[in-house]
Amino acid sequence: MSQHARFSRRAAGALAAVAALVLAAACTDVKTALLSAPDPDLIDPSLVQSPDGANAVRIGALARFRTSTAGSDGIWLFGGLVTDEWSTSSTFIQNDEADQRKMALNNGTVTGFYRTLNQVRTASNQAIGLLRTYAPTPAANIAEMYFARAFAEMQIAQDFCNGVVISNGAVAVPVAGSPMTNVQVFNMAVASYDSALAIVGTATDASSTLIRNAATVGKARALIGLNQHTQAAALVAAIATSFTYDVTFSTTSGDNILWSQPNSSQRYTVGDSLEGNGRNLLVTGAQPFFSAQDPRLPVSYTVTNAGRDTLKSQDGLTFSRRTTLWARSTAVPVVNGIDARMVEAEARAKSGDIAGMMTILNALRAAPPKLGEVQATAAQLPALAAPATTAAAVDLFFREKGFWTFSRGQRLSDKRRLMRQYGRTEPTTFPTGQHYRGGPYGTDVNFPTPIDERNNPNFNACADRLP
Repeated sequence: MSQHARFSRRAAGALAAVAALVLAAACTDVKTALLSAPDPDLIDPSLVQSPDGANAVRIGALARFRTSTAGSDGIWLFGGLVTDEWSTSSTFIQNDEADQRKMALNNGTVTGFYRTLNQVRTASNQAIGLLRTYAPTPAANIAEMYFARAFAEMQIAQDFCNGVVISNGAVAVPVAGSPMTNVQVFNMAVASYDSALAIVGTATDASSTLIRNAATVGKARALIGLNQHTQAAALVAAIATSFTYDVTFSTTSGDNILWSQPNSSQRYTVGDSLEGNGRNLLVTGAQPFFSAQDPRLPVSYTVTNAGRDTLKSQDGLTFSRRTTLWARSTAVPVVNGIDARMVEAEARAKSGDIAGMMTILNALRAAPPKLGEVQATAAQLPALAAPATTAAAVDLFFREKGFWTFSRGQRLSDKRRLMRQYGRTEPTTFPTGQHYRGGPYGTDVNFPTPIDERNNPNFNACADRLP
């Protein structure tokens, strides 16, 4: 074999080896590119270090805030199941557990809205830091983040057991929280509301005024949770009854869950003190939201076949009882002027000032504010007679408040406070008797901290399940 031939073969071999290496490298590059495809759900922190980035985080926090209220099947609806606003009519065991007041620690829906509320806090804290650095004006944007954080904290205090954990997930290395009492969490919410109020100060622009009023009403509600009724009433005296801070909906950005779950999906039915399709199960401790036929909460059975048949709900068993209070895209108040009047009226009832309470309640009935899609008239809501005793006045107040605030996340807290602050007993306050799914109601009067929190080394279980 000639030297040239031997060289040619060696050259060919070398070229083949180089080609193989190039091909292998190319394959590796392709594989690396495929495996390192960007995840659109993960945002590099460096991408939000700008005015636009800070504002995007703010908007994301507000989206989580909406989800935590009337934007998802969460704590507002489930609080209505534990109490008497709603009854279960779904195939989901999680809903049955809440309605029967027998919730498991691994109840998936409870775990979901517990996470959502904590995510509101985390997102708000992240936005606060970024806005202060990159977009300090308008200051009302920062104040609104404190308001959202405060509201989430207040909702946790209102509805969860003593011993709930509040962690800090807004730092590079999350800090696991330690168990806190409801009183401690209410005080945390008050401090957050105070931060919002301090930021807007006395500014008179529309955004600052909106957040100042919202934080004022929110703080008053937190003070009510702390049994500080006189201070709360003084705080909201200047809030107009017409004031409202809403979450909004559209068919492109998401439905009002207070409409979609009961009306569209038929997983909830309006609660009553007589349950079962035959209306033969007496439920003590329950307000007759369905049978009262109050003009503030229009309700009816859902009928088909030209009105001759009563429609069954999602479970195929329970008659569907609906309200027209909410439509698909109806805006829902998070806090409003009605809440302010309820704070004032309760302070009067708590102090034994029955005449003062009646003045407030009857003024609302004489000029009824619009609720959702419903505009009641004064003729439909004649003046109420004054109760003879303070206990009867308290009963009347919470009945009225039940209709003015239906399904806006306040009922569970109110029921707990009736026991904690007014000395009422569980059987006269929470639904009690035989449940229409079978067996008696349980004893839950709040939500448990979900079992997932046991990943936190500082947490083991609720300190107690007392109201």
